[in-house]
Amino acid sequence: MPMQIQTSTGDAAAASAPTAIPTHAPAALPARLGHILCLDDFERAARRHLPGPVFAYVSGAVERNASLRANARSFEQYEFITRVLIDMSKRSTATTLLGRRWSAPFGIAPMGVSALSAYRGDLVLTQAAARENVPMIMSASSLIRMEEVVQANPEAWFQAYVPGSESEIVALVERVKFAGFRTLVVTLDASIASNRENNIRAGFSTPLRPSPRLAWEGITHPRWLFGTFLKTIARHGMPHFENNHARRGAPILSANVLRDFSDRGHLTWEHFRLIRRMWPGQLVVKGILDVRDARLAVENGADGIIVSNHGGRQLDGTVAPLRVLPGIVQACPQVPVMIDSGFRRGTDVLKALALGAKFVFVGRPFNYAASVAGEAGVRKGIALLREEVSRDMAMLGVTALSELDESYLVTS
Repeated sequence: MPMQIQTSTGDAAAASAPTAIPTHAPAALPARLGHILCLDDFERAARRHLPGPVFAYVSGAVERNASLRANARSFEQYEFITRVLIDMSKRSTATTLLGRRWSAPFGIAPMGVSALSAYRGDLVLTQAAARENVPMIMSASSLIRMEEVVQANPEAWFQAYVPGSESEIVALVERVKFAGFRTLVVTLDASIASNRENNIRAGFSTPLRPSPRLAWEGITHPRWLFGTFLKTIARHGMPHFENNHARRGAPILSANVLRDFSDRGHLTWEHFRLIRRMWPGQLVVKGILDVRDARLAVENGADGIIVSNHGGRQLDGTVAPLRVLPGIVQACPQVPVMIDSGFRRGTDVLKALALGAKFVFVGRPFNYAASVAGEAGVRKGIALLREEVSRDMAMLGVTALSELDESYLVTS
């Protein structure tokens, strides 16, 4: 009898979560992308496809990129202990998070200006997530209105940066609520703009400043120029930052590089409590690295925590989230603790789950996949990572993700 591998919700799961969106067969990638075997391959393809400044924005971090490298290295400090002679034929990657059943233990992290690297990027990401039944978090720093994204995927989450004044906070939360989102993610680790020197050196700014260098980058990357940038302008007009506030923000291309990005250095937990009082749905905090902050988040009403160092894009030299994950899990057993920053392989995901994370979010690779192959690329990326998780579960000797704990790991 052939082996049965459940990589999405089966009959029992569907019965417990009737609102789950079923998975469909992934769309085929273009022949030029036949070499794609893992998420890392999408990055190499995107490096060729995207203009240098745009790729630098997506791929880079801050200053010396120390935190970016540390995120990748953190997975090397753990090695697996495998079990044998366990029936793996009915293992499942299905995972329950915040009351909903998903096909995998990972989702799509929020990524700003995705519609600059991929045509209608936020819509591509959210539609792929819906079809593959994984959560997608829409970024506040996006170029497509939140109302369009949640209409395309009612299960999408919205990630907000807390605006600088109470009146702006109220207006933004009301807009998100009226749009129809049911899960709000508040990012707390971006009180001021970080020092992204690589963006300046590569010629990237937000908004983009017209220049001969930028024009040349577009001309020398015609697939992106005609398939993403000019196509967007022809069909939808000049993109703007649409969701940082209740009002529309600056255009993406402007001679004036000042961006409507209010200072948030004065914000406190009182502002978070204001959001909690206003928000009727699930409220998640993102950007937690300290156990004390994790406890404060729960005490002030958070329904979940995402341990994150912003993909290494804020304070350089910040600890990798995986290293502080166990302590935060132990300190906050009342809520699901999630994690992002640096995840690329199924083994990365399983290590985080073994250390106590309930879920993992992956960012840059899905941005790359959208840029080179649209929705089909993102769905392929999700399928590849989900298949890796399933295969690795079999070799590890785990039939359900809930079985994972630190007994499957040893420090290297």
